[in-house]
Amino acid sequence: MAPFSQLPIVLVDDHEPSLEIQKRVLLGKGYPNVVTICDSRLVLPFLEGQDAALIILDLNMPELSGQELLKLLAARHTALPVIIQTAENQLETGIDCMREGACDYLVKPLNLNKLLASITRALELRRLNEEVLNLKRLPLRPLVPREDDFPFIVTRNTGMRELLRYLTVIAPTRQPVLILGETGVGKELFARALHQASGRSGPLVAVNVAGLDDNMFCDTLFGHKKGTFTGALTDREGLVQRADKGTLFLDEIGDLVESAQIKLLRLIQEQEYYRLGSDVPSKSDARIIIATNRDLKVAVSQGTFRRDLYYRLFAHQISVPPLRSRQDDLPLLLDSFVSYAAKSLGRAVPTYHQELITLLSSYPFLGNVRELQAMVFEAIARHDSGKLRLELFKEIIRRERQRTQACEETGSPIPSGAIVFTSFPTLKEAEDVLIAKALEIAKTNQGVAASMLGISRTALNRRLQSQ
Repeated sequence: MAPFSQLPIVLVDDHEPSLEIQKRVLLGKGYPNVVTICDSRLVLPFLEGQDAALIILDLNMPELSGQELLKLLAARHTALPVIIQTAENQLETGIDCMREGACDYLVKPLNLNKLLASITRALELRRLNEEVLNLKRLPLRPLVPREDDFPFIVTRNTGMRELLRYLTVIAPTRQPVLILGETGVGKELFARALHQASGRSGPLVAVNVAGLDDNMFCDTLFGHKKGTFTGALTDREGLVQRADKGTLFLDEIGDLVESAQIKLLRLIQEQEYYRLGSDVPSKSDARIIIATNRDLKVAVSQGTFRRDLYYRLFAHQISVPPLRSRQDDLPLLLDSFVSYAAKSLGRAVPTYHQELITLLSSYPFLGNVRELQAMVFEAIARHDSGKLRLELFKEIIRRERQRTQACEETGSPIPSGAIVFTSFPTLKEAEDVLIAKALEIAKTNQGVAASMLGISRTALNRRLQSQ
């Protein structure tokens, strides 16, 4: 395979004059290898003979449309980025193409600066894809991961074990990692596993960024200098500094406001940041791990998440499966949670009927592993003696199904993570949920949220910083 820098940029358009103009522009801007194809049916045969760095593809072509060709490229050449060119009246189709695998779309007539910026981002994406493929080609040690490598991740599921094997390969690199998965699947556990396998000397520092506006985000992560604002009586170090030589884990990144996304992008790309009140940049040696339960590709197409930040997070992604996709782990998880709950409550560890596994296998667990844990804690708390009663779990499941059905009938959203309250919440859990909900209703306006919670804005700020 040719080195990445020597691979061609391929322009595909049935209008030959447009192809020639774009080719001359790219050659003039320092891209030495540009190939033009005016018949979309020739693209796949061309790629059978050699690789490409990037394809710029027109949507409106005879015989084989750009959208149809995109689907074929996405299926057969997964590492190859594709930029779509659309007419003004094809914007909706262009957005659909983003969902189908395109990395960007440009509206004709093309703006030169936007074209060059899009090419730069796409080539960066191509380079990152190459790195991922090279990592996957590396031989994995047969004993990685061993049973005792990550004792806090309980699994015997093949897919989960493969994720852990991949995790051990990417852990030593400094590049950011994006962890995807539904609420309650254990994304923070994977972040902890990544940190542990990385061998980094600093600590793992975790923060939930949901609901933080730009100022709170900067103060929480970057800190401030004395006198920057009313109440800033001393210098304050941010979490980035606290995570130096370690790992910074940012949860719920999909809810971050755009201005904060820009600062996060700078932190990732330049490894530097500005404390509030300072015009001197500070350097960071923290490895960044990010998690979300949102589809960031959809968020990019909707304009709520920056494309350039998404591309920077594209290299290393771990998608944690929901509990319903790993039912072979149910017995292991159940044993672990029963033992932990009993010991936490100062009780003897009870046994249970095997029918309990069958019952749990029939339940979808929308709250995933966290919901199973809460369910077990409630059952153990209500347990008297002897074997753990099946009826306790049936009652809990019946209640949760009725609650879900009521939400669906009224059109009310089922609150994400609310299932943790199937057992009595700690004060910290209740406080975190109340603050997040108040900020959601107040559209992140902290003054309004503080009024709803019956506390001062300063008190709300302190609680957000301590999360």
